[in-house]
Amino acid sequence: MTSRLLLVPPAIGPALREARFYDGSSSIDEPVGVTATDLPQAARVVLSPGARCRDTAKALGLRGTETAALAPLNAGHWRGRTLAEVTETEAEPLAHWLADPEYPAPGGESVRDVCARVGRWLESVPEGRTVAVVEPEVVRAAVVHALGLPAGAFWRLDVAPLTATELSGRSGRWNLRLGRPLGSE
Repeated sequence: MTSRLLLVPPAIGPALREARFYDGSSSIDEPVGVTATDLPQAARVVLSPGARCRDTAKALGLRGTETAALAPLNAGHWRGRTLAEVTETEAEPLAHWLADPEYPAPGGESVRDVCARVGRWLESVPEGRTVAVVEPEVVRAAVVHALGLPAGAFWRLDVAPLTATELSGRSGRWNLRLGRPLGSE
């Protein structure tokens, strides 16, 4: 049997609009404009830990379980700050972090780390359909792992809010369907 995974990034909110490193507390703007009836029936629903994924799932009418392996990329002491603020005070470490997938954010993790963490979770996804309301960087990491892309491709993947990225496969071989709006087939 095949595993089918529907990855849904959260609705837009202040942190996304302000290009702020997510700290887990910022929520979403309401309403989201789609509901669970716009999604395929799933055997399970999982969430990235944090308010905006929890609130997006609730707005969609989904009840899910927060899963630590699906946590957003840990930006360390940059959490809660805007990209502009970090650029102003720590331009060199930020540039290094964005260019080198091995380089961790100060006090946080590297792109390679988040790709490995999400990849381990992806390989444990059971058969049947799973809907995952997850942060955009978790979608990126899942796609990097599923397609065997180099970690450097991570920042080259744009993930729009409230879209569907679909992975299906078995035995470690994944197929990808990218970014359709929710509620469309």
